[in-house]
Amino acid sequence: MRYLIKERIFSFSDSFTINDENGRPFYEIVGKILSIGNKLNLYDMEGRNLFYIEQKIFRFLPEYNIYEGDNLVAKVQKEFTFFKPKFTIDSFYGNFTIDGDILAYNFNIIKDGRPIAWISKKFLSFSDTYSVDISDEENQPFILALVIVLDQVFHDNRNNN
Repeated sequence: MRYLIKERIFSFSDSFTINDENGRPFYEIVGKILSIGNKLNLYDMEGRNLFYIEQKIFRFLPEYNIYEGDNLVAKVQKEFTFFKPKFTIDSFYGNFTIDGDILAYNFNIIKDGRPIAWISKKFLSFSDTYSVDISDEENQPFILALVIVLDQVFHDNRNNN
């Protein structure tokens, strides 16, 4: 399925709407105001909290935890690389890696050695805007939470990395 993620321009905290390719809203991301490190919640359109994303502070390289309810379901860590960004994800949902291009605008999410999602950030837009294609058999909200982590690490002007 294809999603479009667009950050709201006038917002005190990180706030995104996630629509399908036809413009129908599917999910919403809301960040906490005045927190140390990034803290975001992913909600469905009925207001149910699906995932909580929390930045681990005081790390040499960016690291995030993703929770489903009270359960830690993933630890996302940026690897030390010189040109192309890479992340490893220890997760309840499988073994993931994320590989990016040199500009950190295009990424592939790989699960157990096979690509399952493709992310592309638009170059010319007023706010951060992403196109995300996810294989239908994958946990869509979890993969979208990984995309939000990428945005926080590379393109959030208020990040603490």
